[in-house]
Amino acid sequence: MFTGIVEEIGEIEQIKKGIQSAVLSIRCKKVLEGTKIGDSIAVNGVCLTVTTMNGNGYTADVMAETLRRSSLADLQKGSRVNLERAMPAVGRFGGHIVAGHIDGTGTIVEISRDETAVWYRIAAGEELLRYIVEKGSIAIDGISLTVAKVGKSDFSVSIIPHTQGETNLTDRKVQDVVNLECDIVGKYVERLCNFGQKEETKKSRMTKEFLLEHGF
Repeated sequence: MFTGIVEEIGEIEQIKKGIQSAVLSIRCKKVLEGTKIGDSIAVNGVCLTVTTMNGNGYTADVMAETLRRSSLADLQKGSRVNLERAMPAVGRFGGHIVAGHIDGTGTIVEISRDETAVWYRIAAGEELLRYIVEKGSIAIDGISLTVAKVGKSDFSVSIIPHTQGETNLTDRKVQDVVNLECDIVGKYVERLCNFGQKEETKKSRMTKEFLLEHGF
């Protein structure tokens, strides 16, 4: 379990690509503290297991399914990545519940500034936007952020310069692809509401009227 509070920006030192999988070698320092082989570290929001370690970094295996569903397949030597260790039971919950399981990707379509704030508008598919709500939480490349606006085909977040400087968002450009993990609470609620329905008749009961009726 993660919180979406990035601890360090690491650097891809090497990528060994197999037929359908890959091994990432990541140069870092802070996230190695207290870490051992078998522990989990989120890389751009993707939960990966530490397989080897040395004084300058670690390696992690990436399965074919992960490469298909995330932007990790686009990484190159020298790419900077957001890193976060799994949250300890005694740690502060600074962001929101982040599982490290990517739902899909989005594309940055606009970056703008508003005094001290930096706005990112991100296009995403309907299958993701259904879980994204204004003032709700979303993890973008593993960064816990608050949704500021939601459109028909995109959503926007507004961040402070500190967040931009402490994460790889400072490297992002228009048309870059980012990993998205929607708030897990909404997905569980939808699953429970639709459980038992036949596939051909399945229709979400999560409507505005339903929420109002139940006190939300």
